[in-house]
Amino acid sequence: MNYGMIGKLEKAKRYAEEPSRFLFNKFDVTFQGDNNDHHVAFDSGTYSCDCEFFANNGRCAHTMAIEIKFKGMVPEANES
Repeated sequence: MNYGMIGKLEKAKRYAEEPSRFLFNKFDVTFQGDNNDHHVAFDSGTYSCDCEFFANNGRCAHTMAIEIKFKGMVPEANES
C-alpha cells in the first residue's frame, strides 16, 4: 500500500466514526425478519415495505428499526 493510500485510509476511518457526515437519500434493503425476509426501500423521505402491517399502517417494525439504526443519517420519514 502506498503512503497516499495510508493517509486516505486514516481519513476514511475518521469519517466513518462521524455519522453526521452521512445523509441517505435512497436505499433498498432486504430486511431479515423473524418469519420472512422483507423488501424495504427509502426514497426522498418515504419508506416502503412489502409486509402486510406496512400496507395497512404506513409504518412497520422493519422501517422503524431502520429509522432507529440510522437516526440522524436518514431524513425523517414522511408520514403517509
